[in-house]
Amino acid sequence: MKLKRLLGVAVLAALSSAAWSAPDAAALGQSLALTMAVDTNKGAAAGAPCADLGADWASCLKGRLILENRGGQAVPAGSGWSLYLHSIRRILKLDSPDFVIRHITGDLYQLAPTAGFQGLAAGQKLELPLIDEYWLLHESDVLPRPYVVVDGQPPALLQHDSSDDASYLLPLTGDNWKNPAGEQRPLATPEQRYHTFVPRGLQLSAAQVAKRTIPAVMRQQAGSGQVQFSGFSLNLSGLDPAQRQALAERAAQLGLRANGVPVSGMVAGTKLPADIAVSGGYRLSIGQQGATVEGYDAAGVFYGVQTLLGLAPQGGGAIPSMTVEDAPRYAYRGMMVDLARNFKQPATVRRLIEQMAAYKLNKLHLHLSDDEGWRVQIPGLPELTDVGARRCHDLSETRCLLPQLGSGPDNQSGGGYLTRADYIDLVRYAQAHFIEVIPEFDMPAHARAAVVSMEARYRKLMAAGQPQAANEYRLLDPQDQSNTLSVQFYDRRTYLNPCVPGSQRFVAKLVSEVAAMHREAGQPLQTWHFGGDEAKNILLGGGFQDLKGTDPGKGKVDLAKQDKPWGRSPACQALVSSGQIKSVDDLPLRFARQASGIVAGQGIATMGAWQDGVHGAAGASDFATAHTLVTEWDTLYWGAAQSASDLANKGFKTVLAMPDYLYFDFPYELNPREHGYYWASRDTDSYKVFSFAPDNLAQNAEVMPDRQGKPFAVTSAAAPARFAGMQGQAWSEIVRTDAEFEQRVYPRMLALAERAWHKAAWERPYQAGETYQLGVTHLVDKAALNADWQQFAAVLGWREAPKLEKAGVRYRLPMPAVQPGSGPYAVATEWPGARLQYSTDGRSWQTYQPGRQVQANYWRGVSQDGSRVGRAETVSGQ
Repeated sequence: MKLKRLLGVAVLAALSSAAWSAPDAAALGQSLALTMAVDTNKGAAAGAPCADLGADWASCLKGRLILENRGGQAVPAGSGWSLYLHSIRRILKLDSPDFVIRHITGDLYQLAPTAGFQGLAAGQKLELPLIDEYWLLHESDVLPRPYVVVDGQPPALLQHDSSDDASYLLPLTGDNWKNPAGEQRPLATPEQRYHTFVPRGLQLSAAQVAKRTIPAVMRQQAGSGQVQFSGFSLNLSGLDPAQRQALAERAAQLGLRANGVPVSGMVAGTKLPADIAVSGGYRLSIGQQGATVEGYDAAGVFYGVQTLLGLAPQGGGAIPSMTVEDAPRYAYRGMMVDLARNFKQPATVRRLIEQMAAYKLNKLHLHLSDDEGWRVQIPGLPELTDVGARRCHDLSETRCLLPQLGSGPDNQSGGGYLTRADYIDLVRYAQAHFIEVIPEFDMPAHARAAVVSMEARYRKLMAAGQPQAANEYRLLDPQDQSNTLSVQFYDRRTYLNPCVPGSQRFVAKLVSEVAAMHREAGQPLQTWHFGGDEAKNILLGGGFQDLKGTDPGKGKVDLAKQDKPWGRSPACQALVSSGQIKSVDDLPLRFARQASGIVAGQGIATMGAWQDGVHGAAGASDFATAHTLVTEWDTLYWGAAQSASDLANKGFKTVLAMPDYLYFDFPYELNPREHGYYWASRDTDSYKVFSFAPDNLAQNAEVMPDRQGKPFAVTSAAAPARFAGMQGQAWSEIVRTDAEFEQRVYPRMLALAERAWHKAAWERPYQAGETYQLGVTHLVDKAALNADWQQFAAVLGWREAPKLEKAGVRYRLPMPAVQPGSGPYAVATEWPGARLQYSTDGRSWQTYQPGRQVQANYWRGVSQDGSRVGRAETVSGQ
């Protein structure tokens, strides 16, 4: 511990006279500030007892919590108040005589002064050495909104730690930005970006990509001349009024008049060529007399018009005459949005639906419940949203869930829900855009919001003398004493108990109510996503050993005190005793099968699950629904090519959701100032998503390294498989605002749409027995990949970025790429048309004009309309 006296020893002498007479939560909230410093992310090498403290794989960091008094009065000595803070890393030890720390639940900790705490003078800092599990590599690893609690007073947010934009992690020094497990990639700086972007080839002009769209089409034949489009007159048969209105609104959003060039459309069915006579297939003919769309079905008509709108620049302009014949690569082209961890407003979801439709994505997977929140109003179960949709400081969790993920003591961030009417409106809006809404309510794990809400319901109804009603939807066994720790550090209440009758009643109630909403919206529920992931106790994982263990690379825990989920539940043990199950290991799959029976009973054809939700199943026929969809989330370097093929060959409708390519909450590039979780990738930019080869998963090992930048080999050993499709994931644990959500999703979603709709010529056909490895094999035509990327990038920069801005989408601004030298600096951008600004002092900024001779140390991206600016950097990356 170090006590830093910024104002000198005299301040301490005045401490007692200048301090409050008693702890004052509001005053402490105004005065205190909390930051985190990392001394080393290689804790074990620096002497930290990582294994003895129980760190997974004996990985830990040494750092300091820095408590600073920025107010005008001293913080009094002694106890009587507490500071609650969030940590996405387990805090294993705090080494201070002044404070003690206690884990509450999830990421929430209580930091309390001891009786020996000597107070904190105005202007002083108190450094509290600590050891955390794993490492802190990005500033977003340290969450905002710690708060002060004093008995009898309202909790008070630390005002100096309340912004979502500020960093509360001090700049990392030395090599602390590197993954301690090994890092082979360089830090992303303007200079490094230059060496990344330039080898991808020459950028193209807008005229060179006038015939290209996002996504690319199957084939096109050029006509003669071009047509000036400043407005459209739509005459579309086969579409209902809402679908026609969706297209009219898209045209208006692009600045096109509601009259002008005639555009007709009709359903042609099997009159189209066989390879485009599939759902969503179409022929688009553009000539001097207007445009005609012949769709295989209504979706084909809709997508044909979207291609026409995609060819049009923002505000209108010339479109080359041509004939396009096109059809989707996959029937399932999806985006998953996590509304549970941190809620997103309906307007943001509607805007997402519009953009998904523009780029021909057709499945919106809504993650609507998790440990941290329940996001849809369910008639008859008001507690799910009254309690489960709010986070506040209520240790009994009667009024709300406890704060998580930087939410603050009174729902300052992350709270909210869709009313029944909101949800119906979103489904109806999606239906008008040819998008199926797939609701997911995660269970049996990740169910804490539901469990806690139903416990609040239980207590309320018991107090009202209604025991039968109280138990109707109770989701836990009150006698269960299982000692568990979930993936995100919750106890046994994170798991819905599959052995109590309330759980099946709850699922039946939920499916029935949500199905009714879909019927009312005009989109009967086709797919119910069950979740099913991560029903485990992490302390029983491979990175831990018993206290008597001798492996220096594993954390030590008392394994005798650890249980599997429901391991000490009498209700579950009764099933074991009766022979209905062999052990509690059978419960997740058993419950998934029971849920599928409930789903099938509602006339819903498909139940979905994350891949671990069907673990142990022989195949899709194990479930009651006609189809079972699996969202596959292995990484390629951990064997996804094999596991995805195995699932598809067992009859599951397999949707590829590889985290190393398709998790859009991950950082765009390797830089501590980039936000995001990064357990599978620290640099998922649009080029990486674009380069993904879904039909030949092994191929990707020749193009991209693993999460540490290391090459890895994959051999196509599995039997050929046909996947149902692919999906981008926008998880929201540390994506707290709607603006940050859009920054994470766009423009990566456009690259997702490209790969989900269109199979590129540089994608090699799957061939069993082929091996791919970056730097070793040379089977992939990377020149063709880069040429295709430049086509895509040019359309993105010249045509689509202005459209996104006009639609109000806050996409991630391109970062500067600058090569310094003795003369004018060489400057590049990720895509043509992107705008940059430069400064010689970091304060006064000028817009960079391509070709201009500039020597400047500070650079940043700027939106094309000039309303938003990106992260400012020096050429060296500071």
